[in-house]
Amino acid sequence: MSARTDSIPSLTRAWLALVALTLASLALGKWSGTVPWLPLLMAVVIWIKCAVIADRFIEANRAHPFVRRVVRVFIALAPAALILVTLFGPGIARLLTLT
Repeated sequence: MSARTDSIPSLTRAWLALVALTLASLALGKWSGTVPWLPLLMAVVIWIKCAVIADRFIEANRAHPFVRRVVRVFIALAPAALILVTLFGPGIARLLTLT
């Protein structure tokens, strides 16, 4: 479908998806804050949101393959860090203390 005949443009759909994911993650955090699988689910939501931003707003999918791979690795770092901190938080804190 072309942009002229589409009732909701692609960027608007992407923005609405980001808003929906944000609201869903807020609701999940409020109503199921103590379940052990919540950090994993939040990591998935963060990864999806970053992928939408990279593809739709930054247009990384149109970049050179090397740049595209670098962006994909960068996108994977935030969810991976969230999972690592959730699993090994106190150990990571001990490693990173300055004193």
